[in-house]
Amino acid sequence: MSAIDHNEETTAKPLGSRTGWVFLSLSRIAIGWIFFWAFLDKLIGLGFSTCRQDDGSIQVMCERAWLEGGAVTQGYLGSSSGPFADFFIGLADQRWTDWGFMLGLAGVGLALILGIGTRVAAVAGSLLLAMMYVSHAWPNAGGNMTNPFMDDHILQILVIIAVVLLESKYQAIGLGNWWRRLSIVQKNRWLV
Repeated sequence: MSAIDHNEETTAKPLGSRTGWVFLSLSRIAIGWIFFWAFLDKLIGLGFSTCRQDDGSIQVMCERAWLEGGAVTQGYLGSSSGPFADFFIGLADQRWTDWGFMLGLAGVGLALILGIGTRVAAVAGSLLLAMMYVSHAWPNAGGNMTNPFMDDHILQILVIIAVVLLESKYQAIGLGNWWRRLSIVQKNRWLV
């Protein structure tokens, strides 16, 4: 039995609670916003992880902002821990990592917020989150201090995959229903 009743002539209607489908879409949008906000913060320095001064004030477009030439992955990768720390620390001074990270944050964030290209976003976002997990949250070796294994990176991977799979035929909120009808998406299902 499919989670969606699909009729060629009409819009697919979800089984179950409409409110549940809305919250599923809101979960996708919320995780997309986490990615996109991190992109914006690192791009211009909004003071959350970038450009907050020691006194707590925010200096937008400080020297750590990407548009001002800041190396946005240097601090995070440079503080890696666990068995793969040397690998990630070795990447810290390579500027191409900034491009990959920033394009990943923006692309995954926008795709999840808008509800288009979510299959690609699920793969890219999961890989990005897995690398962040392995670089810092390795059990007993760094950032994950409240649970021996589970942290927000793993939880977000699970939610992204679940939402994208469940919304593959219907979205309560987003452009996905329209997007799937485009001929290029019909011919290339990986673009869903």
